[in-house]
Amino acid sequence: MSHCLTPRPARPGVALRPALLAAICLGALALAGCQSSGGLGDITGSIGKPAVSQPRGPAQWRSEADQWGKRYDANQKDRNAAFYYARALRALDQNAQALAVLQNAVLTHSEDREMLGAYGRSLADNGRLKEADEVLARAHSPERPDWRILSAQGTVADQLGEHARAQKIYETALRLAPGEPTVMSNLGLSLALSKRLPEAEKVLREATNSGRADARVRQNLVLILGLQGRFGEAEQLARQDQGPTEAAATIAYLKRSVSQTNSWDMLKGNKGKAVASRPAATPPQDPPQG
Repeated sequence: MSHCLTPRPARPGVALRPALLAAICLGALALAGCQSSGGLGDITGSIGKPAVSQPRGPAQWRSEADQWGKRYDANQKDRNAAFYYARALRALDQNAQALAVLQNAVLTHSEDREMLGAYGRSLADNGRLKEADEVLARAHSPERPDWRILSAQGTVADQLGEHARAQKIYETALRLAPGEPTVMSNLGLSLALSKRLPEAEKVLREATNSGRADARVRQNLVLILGLQGRFGEAEQLARQDQGPTEAAATIAYLKRSVSQTNSWDMLKGNKGKAVASRPAATPPQDPPQG
């Protein structure tokens, strides 16, 4: 999947090679758990938990990690300390440490569905996709479904290459949360992975026009436009959230991606780098808690 046969740029109206399309979109999915901005959020939905606002920016996340980390060190069985400490660690890309915290926490809080959801997401962050799929399936029940967890399950299924299953999961989530742009964004990328780029564009346009979408959803539409070779439209849209220099760099990266034989390796190599060096498309999976 990391190589394609003909290293030339995509042109408008010309379908991308399946391997290249999958490489670029799966690269975006892989980046979903690695945002340092904290925009990813954790799976929520349980009742009775204290509201804790979602920090913004690396400095706030470091402060959050320090605050909750001290409380966690004092008592590792403190449910909230473990949950919010792990949340901050994930936002700071300290995924292995976050997983260790959550792995320990679910032993004590085995019936806590919110904790199970966070644990499942952390397993996915660390590439343990089969385990993540199993844990997320236990994090909610048919009588009490959680659209956020369903959305996370869908992204795991996509990363496992099970795109038809992922799309059914997203459709179920959308029945619970009609028009939710984060789920529609994930569905759009899943359709792209199924080589259904026009449908992917339609879904993402609907999401971006809803008035509830954030920059990440628009960035995914930028990605889909670029994959179709429509770089002028993609750059115009990118400028809604980026300055001219950043937008131009994003489009230049997309052009390189669709013309190189090692797109998958390049995407993995750019994991977590600044938006100026890669397209910022990162399916948000779950909305921020707050």
